[in-house]
Amino acid sequence: MSEQPFTGTLRLVFANAMSEQPVLTVSRLSSSFGSTCDYCKNSKAQLDRNVCPVCGTIHALREVSIEVFSGEILGIVGESGSGKSTLMRCICFDQRASAGSVTTELVDQGKTNLLECSAQQKRAIRNTLFGMVYQNPWLGLRMDFSAISNIAEQMIASGNRNVKEMRERSLYLLDKVNIPLRRAGDAPREFSGGMQQRVQIAKALSNNPPILLLDEVTTGLDLSVQATVLDLILSLRRDLNVSMIVVSHDLAVIRMLADRTSVMLDGKIIEHGLTDQIMEDPQHPYTQQLVHSLL
Repeated sequence: MSEQPFTGTLRLVFANAMSEQPVLTVSRLSSSFGSTCDYCKNSKAQLDRNVCPVCGTIHALREVSIEVFSGEILGIVGESGSGKSTLMRCICFDQRASAGSVTTELVDQGKTNLLECSAQQKRAIRNTLFGMVYQNPWLGLRMDFSAISNIAEQMIASGNRNVKEMRERSLYLLDKVNIPLRRAGDAPREFSGGMQQRVQIAKALSNNPPILLLDEVTTGLDLSVQATVLDLILSLRRDLNVSMIVVSHDLAVIRMLADRTSVMLDGKIIEHGLTDQIMEDPQHPYTQQLVHSLL
C-alpha cells in the first residue's frame, strides 16, 4: 500500500488490492429546500410525496444510505424528481446536504465525514477521488476550450504542472474514449452530444479517480450513440477497475451496467438488491411498475 500527502490534516490512501470494505459509504444523507418545521423534521412524518404539507419544504433526499465497493457499478434508478441527481450533487459537493455523512476508506480510513471538510479539502478530494460526468455536458466542460485543454485543466486543478505529461495523458484519454486525435484541438461545442459526453468522461478520468459518478449520461442521445457510451463505461470498469455510481431513469441502462441497484422514489430508497434480483423479483409496487415497463 502506498500513501501520498493530502491537503490539511487528512491523508489520502490508495490500496492496490481489492478491499472488503466499501470504497464509498453514504449514510442517512438528507437534503431539503425550505425552512423545515417540527413536523417534517421527524423522519416518520407523512409527506405529500416529498413535500411537507405544513411548511412546504421539499425534501429532495430523506436519509439515503448506499455503499459502493471497489470495481463495482452501483445503479440508482428512479423517475424525474426522485432525488437521484441531488444525491450525486451532494456526494461531489455541488450541493449542500442538510444531514448525513459521506466517507471513504481512501481518506483517513473512512473516519472523516467528507461533508464536514473545508472548502480547500473538498476541492482536493473532488479533483483526486471523484470524477463527475453530468447529464448536461455544458456543466462539465468549457465549451470554448479545446477538448485537450478541458482535460489538462482538470489535471492542473490537482496540481500537475508538467505540460508534456498533461498532453500525453490527455491524448491517451481522448483515444481511450474514441475521440479522433485530429479533433483534440477542437472545442466541444463543435462536437455531437455523444462526443461531448465522451470528452466529459475523459476529463473525469484525467487524475485516475477511483470513483466515477455518472448522472444520466445517455439521456437525449440516439440509441446507437447510447450503446457506444454504455460500452465505453463497461470497458473502463474492466480495464481500469473504477468504481462507479450510475444514475438513470432508464432501467434498461441500469440492467446493462449495474451489479447492484437502488430504486429511489420521493427522495428515499424504496428497494435495493442485486440488479438481477431487482429485475426478476421486484418487491415494491413502483419497482414492479418500472420492470413491467421494460418488458
